[in-house]
Amino acid sequence: MNQAPASPTAPVQPGKKKSKLKWIIIGSTVLVVLLGGGAYMKSKHTDVGTPVTTDKAVVRTITQLVTATGKVQPELEVKISPEVAGEIIDLPYKEGAKVKKGIVLVRIKPDTYQAQVEQQDANLVAAKAEAVQAKSQLIKAQDDFKRVEDLFGKKLVSDSDYSAGKTGLEVAQANYDNALAQIRRTEGALSQAHDLLNKTIIYAPMDGSISALESEIGERVVGTGSFAGTEIMRVADLANMEMRVKVNENDIVNVKLGDHATMTIDAFPGRKFAGTVYEISSSAISTGISSSGSNQSLSTDEVSNFLVKIRISDRDVVLRPGMSGVADIETQTATNVIAIPVQSVTVRAGSKTTEELQQQKAKDAREKSGNDLDVASEREDARRNRDKLDRVVFVRKGGTVEQRKVETGIADNTFIEVKKGITAGEEVVSGSYAAISRKLKDGAKITIEKPKKDEEKK
Repeated sequence: MNQAPASPTAPVQPGKKKSKLKWIIIGSTVLVVLLGGGAYMKSKHTDVGTPVTTDKAVVRTITQLVTATGKVQPELEVKISPEVAGEIIDLPYKEGAKVKKGIVLVRIKPDTYQAQVEQQDANLVAAKAEAVQAKSQLIKAQDDFKRVEDLFGKKLVSDSDYSAGKTGLEVAQANYDNALAQIRRTEGALSQAHDLLNKTIIYAPMDGSISALESEIGERVVGTGSFAGTEIMRVADLANMEMRVKVNENDIVNVKLGDHATMTIDAFPGRKFAGTVYEISSSAISTGISSSGSNQSLSTDEVSNFLVKIRISDRDVVLRPGMSGVADIETQTATNVIAIPVQSVTVRAGSKTTEELQQQKAKDAREKSGNDLDVASEREDARRNRDKLDRVVFVRKGGTVEQRKVETGIADNTFIEVKKGITAGEEVVSGSYAAISRKLKDGAKITIEKPKKDEEKK
């Protein structure tokens, strides 16, 4: 019997279909679980809140400080410049040497000035000789005129002879007066020549030390009487030193004569120097700075500072002119006041953060004048915006914060006085800066993180 041939494609077994479907279901289930877990973890992380650090408001004494940088300088320092030009032929003392008032510091080659003295001396001799001759002529003219005058009275000479005699007398008198004036003029020139000759030697104007020596023997120096000539050296009283600092115009109103100051000098790390403010400049020192706007055009603003001189009390170390340092001037002290960290205080206009205010300000400026910003208008807008800003802090309330308006007083480098709005013991947000100035709002959730210094101790 003939059999039918077998089909080339074998049928799929029912068991294999079920196995494949099973793995698809398992894979889908695992994927759903992973996606759900990721979404859960993300939502959980979001609900944690902004990480911050906090500090408690405490009662303490605050000393308001005005900090400024400057350089150490002698209270009295004299620049030695010549009044005559020439070659330096003698410099007896080197830099750092102590000198007494009246000793010779510099000698300038005197040859030219000695020659001028001799020339003017000769001119004076000649002027006196001319005066003697003019006087003789005057006496002769006086005798001649007297004789003519007698004859004219007797009508023995004509009017022209009388006029000629009178004119001769007047000319002789004028010549004699001119000769006397020439003597005085030559005496003045001789005195000036002597003075210039004497100025080829420069004497110490005070007791002190040579703090700087700019010239050497053999160099030629320029000297004039109308403006300062070449600076040869400086003589300073290094026993009495001061620090000259530049204080910003916003802080100078708090600085007073007699304020105590604490200074740090770079050359003496770790040491603090005491001092007292003894001089405050009346006029500002203006410095121009350039800034670029959104249209890349440069505008120049003036930064106004005032020079403040602080007398340094410590004299047990040698301070040198030009040393850099920082001065903390104590301008005011408040005792037993509520204080919080300085960085805890920020500004808000209602619920808007500082960053939002800046963005809104930039947008308003662009809408007002396009890319061409008016500097004066910008400043006026900034003043108006400042009036709308409130000083606020964020007080911890469990897992959230409360934005609270405060009235502040004086501050030092670490703490600021709070007059209204906070009571002692309340916990305020003290970090981070980004959280306080940009992220936090009233009612925002927070999570407390430990300060880095505490973690380092562990």
